[in-house]
Amino acid sequence: MPAKRTPETPEGSAPPAAEKEPPPVGKTTASAARRDDRAAGAAGSGAGTAGSAAGSTAGTAARTAGSAAGSRVGTAARTVGSAAGSTGGATAERGAPAEVVTPLIRGIAVLRELTEVGGTLSLSGLERASGLARSTVDRITATLARMGYVRFDGRDVHLSPRLMELGNAYMSALRLPALLSPHADALADELDESVSLAVADRDGIRFIHQATRRRAMSLSFRIGDLLPAERTAPGPLFATQWTAADWQRWRERRAADPRDLSFTAVPPRTYEGDYEGDPEDDERFVHRTREASTHGWSLDDQLIEPGLVAISVPVRSPGPGGRIASVASVVSHTSRHTARDLRTTLLPRLRSAVRAMERELHTAPPPEPGPPPSDLALWTGASKQQLGREFIESLARGLTVLTAFGEGRPELTLTEVSQATGLARATARRALITYEHLGLVTAAGRTFTLTPRVLSLGFPPLSRTSLPEIAQPHLADLTSRIHESTSLAVLSDSGEEIQYTARVATARVMSVNITVGTRLPAYATALGRVLLADASEGIRGAKELPALTAHTITDKHTLEGVLTSVRAQGYALVDEELEEGLRSIAVPIRDGSGRVVAALNTAMHASRRTPRECVTDLVPELTATAARIQTDLHTAARFTHVPLT
Repeated sequence: MPAKRTPETPEGSAPPAAEKEPPPVGKTTASAARRDDRAAGAAGSGAGTAGSAAGSTAGTAARTAGSAAGSRVGTAARTVGSAAGSTGGATAERGAPAEVVTPLIRGIAVLRELTEVGGTLSLSGLERASGLARSTVDRITATLARMGYVRFDGRDVHLSPRLMELGNAYMSALRLPALLSPHADALADELDESVSLAVADRDGIRFIHQATRRRAMSLSFRIGDLLPAERTAPGPLFATQWTAADWQRWRERRAADPRDLSFTAVPPRTYEGDYEGDPEDDERFVHRTREASTHGWSLDDQLIEPGLVAISVPVRSPGPGGRIASVASVVSHTSRHTARDLRTTLLPRLRSAVRAMERELHTAPPPEPGPPPSDLALWTGASKQQLGREFIESLARGLTVLTAFGEGRPELTLTEVSQATGLARATARRALITYEHLGLVTAAGRTFTLTPRVLSLGFPPLSRTSLPEIAQPHLADLTSRIHESTSLAVLSDSGEEIQYTARVATARVMSVNITVGTRLPAYATALGRVLLADASEGIRGAKELPALTAHTITDKHTLEGVLTSVRAQGYALVDEELEEGLRSIAVPIRDGSGRVVAALNTAMHASRRTPRECVTDLVPELTATAARIQTDLHTAARFTHVPLT
């Protein structure tokens, strides 16, 4: 029998161990739990793997559903792969420094469980997944809801867009998404292929930008998703900079989690029989790392799933040493490009784009200095009666600490964190110690920095949120207050029609019967006039304005005057112009630049409210709801694309 060959290691790194030591008892138990877990969730995972092989978002959803159904046994098992950041509450508390904030650890665990299952889980499901007592789960979710980070729908808990402010703090402090994303988007348009940007997260890679193509077979990875380094194209490039300790941590993770169950964004590895792990897999990664160091690029030839190929080039920081700041990748399918095609056809254009990215990093001026934030935790001055008996102040204070970081504030001292949040130094210090224990913050001397793991707090599922999804709970709340149906609509590409994208109907014997997807003429609706008032063409492009009732405005000049009034007053009231007896009033929804991207309305029978009552009673309610929708939209759209439909 030939002697077993020891995998080689890239120069400057510690060589992998020739033989794997038996795992500790605790890890053996975790491995057994993962096997039982995978058997229990085989149907869901199988569906997810098949869906992923097809390259569809539906496959990801199926995998997530399978994970939710079958991977509850393995919360402790998932924590074995520390790179995944899936730290269960009870597990994370073991071995923690004495000064950590236990409610903060448990709150982070709840947010991660919600993230892993796609953003929604029942209270009882959270109890089982986190291993926390039901009363603890109830108090944590009540606190998160009070902060606007989750919302309740019956007994289900949903992540809310406002939670993305935590990930936004990391992304803005990093600056790479703002500086490099335009180049990635331009390359995706040029090649008509998906382009991604990733950063290193210990022995994994985490996406910070995705420029995807809309196809039946498209990339389903999301911003914030974590992948194992050895199954990606960026991984070997990052591994060229690993230390001996990094290689050792990677070997320990591979031994403890050979099927990659701790990485919920990728299909699990499959091995024949009961055998778990293949030493040749690890040897291949070491070889790929050595090649990446030599060639300056790396290839993923269907390592994650059949058909998926990618090629990556490092984006290096300016200055001595030129360490890898990010990795840019072009991702395709074998039906469009083979691995050889990626090297010969796409690699030169990818390298050109990376050179432009590196010039951007070199020439970009530092962020404009502005006044540092202060009193981010002003709400802590509220009384316990105002906040509610279930409110956990230590959890809320700890989460507020993350928002102290941002553009121009990538590294903060304890004093700066305390000043930004308005928290006592001792309180801020304990929160930072907790975050360092959880891997969300790193300390260097007197300063602290956020890590990519902050993106594990809800960012992946929320990064795919659409405007109708953002608006729906706000519409439901508005409808419950005014007892009238409410709707959201956008302007069609032609500018002649509106399209309903979200709606909540009220329970009345006689109500407005409109469904999502319905199109109506823009000129004769309150929603349409709000949208036309902000459109560059206004009503000038319309060929004619037919009368729909005896009250319909059909003269373009008259309608232009009405649109001018709508712009000035901030709402539109349409009285029986679309249909006899139908009265509606609408207000705009604006994006971060101030452009009107949608409109919010309520409609009713004319007998229920006079036009004056619509203005005095309903406009304030509509305006307040629009403001809340806009706040969520601006938070969600800061580093992601939010579809309007």
